[in-house]
Amino acid sequence: MADTTDQTLRAILTDVLGLAPEQTATFEAETGLFGHLPELDSMAVASLLTEIEDRFDILIEDEDVDGEMLETYGALRAFVSAKTAQG
Repeated sequence: MADTTDQTLRAILTDVLGLAPEQTATFEAETGLFGHLPELDSMAVASLLTEIEDRFDILIEDEDVDGEMLETYGALRAFVSAKTAQG
């Protein structure tokens, strides 16, 4: 599941933020997202979370969203993995 999660999350970032697939392919766990990628502004966060909900068939509650989950690629991937494990 982790590989599928990783591939899907990279595709979402590519699609929603308009990033090159080559760029998202280089993302490591420590790669900064919010505050580091100019494409990921406050308006893009809503689109990103909606797309994550749709593609992973999960529900992200308002209280789930915080700065830490969007700080790095690894944090976002861990969040998505935890939410999908909850079912």
